[in-house]
Formats: sequence, C-alpha cells, structure tokens
Amino acid sequence: MEKNSKTLKNRNKLILLGEDDMDDQEFLEEVFLSIDSSYQLQSISNGKNFIIHLDKLDDNDLPCLIILDYTLPQLNGAEILKILDATGRYKAIPKVVWSTSNSSVFRAKCLELGALDYIVKPSNIASLKQVAKHIISFCN
Repeated sequence: MEKNSKTLKNRNKLILLGEDDMDDQEFLEEVFLSIDSSYQLQSISNGKNFIIHLDKLDDNDLPCLIILDYTLPQLNGAEILKILDATGRYKAIPKVVWSTSNSSVFRAKCLELGALDYIVKPSNIASLKQVAKHIISFCN
C-alpha cells in the first residue's frame, strides 16, 4: 500500500486523498499545510488500496474528509463513491472528487453517488490554494 503521511496532530483533521499523481499529492499537501498546519493529508494512489486502508481504520480514526481523483487505477473515484455509499460507516464523511476532466457526465455521476463537489484540478498555484480552502471547508 502506498501512502504518504505527516505526523498525526489531530485525528479529526485527517484528510484521506485518493490520488495517483505524486506531483498532485505533494502540491495539495503543501497547500493544505500552508492554510492550516494541523491538517494531515494521507495519500493512497490506488482505488482498491484506498478502500482497504479505509476499512482498516478504527471508527475514531476515520478522516474528516475524503478527496478522490476520478481516474484512480483499479477503482475510479465513482466506483469508490458507490462502495462508500453502500457502507453506512462512511456516509457522514464528506467526499469531494477532483479531476482533470471537465466531463458533465462524470460530474453528475459523482454528485449522484454522494460527492459534495466535483472540482476540476486547477492549473496554477493561486487557483490551487483557493480550491484547497474550499475543500478544507467541508472538513469543519
């Protein structure tokens, strides 16, 4: 299982990220930490491993937010949302999908499956910071 993790400062400020692009993982982590260093971003680069990791967490250790790239290997963001929706344990966790695709079909599908938002990945750091602030707002 691939994951990156900073020291856990506050368990209910854990954000679980399903993202296979290492640059996107690092950029997002840097931006989140610049906004509020008490957040911990944990990244998993494979859809099946994402579900396995989440299932292994104790109820007290569940993330305050789940962010999913739409195009993860083995299980994509929509497939993960469908699994999470079928499991009552995860219904209360806010979920956001972020993707390079601006597809209205993907967006509608993800929102229907329980995502609170579908965000197209920004192309510059200033936009990424705005997006990160928006995403973190779901964790409060």
